[in-house]
Amino acid sequence: RTQLVESGGGSVQAGGSLRLSCAGFSGTAEYSQYYRTWWRQVPGKDREAVGGIAFSGDSWYSSDSVKGRFTISHDNAKTTVYLQMTNLRPEDTGIYYCACGPDRQNIKFWGQGTQVTVSV
Repeated sequence: RTQLVESGGGSVQAGGSLRLSCAGFSGTAEYSQYYRTWWRQVPGKDREAVGGIAFSGDSWYSSDSVKGRFTISHDNAKTTVYLQMTNLRPEDTGIYYCACGPDRQNIKFWGQGTQVTVSV
């Protein structure tokens, strides 16, 4: 069974930074090849993709609003994925989820989510 556990959320003032972590635990061999993605749900909107990283280490960002401010990476063991967020804005406030699956959009597992609050 695969489990994703996020941490690192919290409250910060606009312009500040946070780093979210997503630790993956799985007993399946296929998990190591999964794409790892970050999503967020801001108040009043549908959940949206932030970006992700492939097993190869290639990363992408789905929203123009986060390009240049957010960085996705993983550790050497490729079991923990990070979302480094800088120059945070109030509109970045929301619940951030990590996920994984065999491709960017095909999600098989979700984390429980972690709250990020950015104040003016």
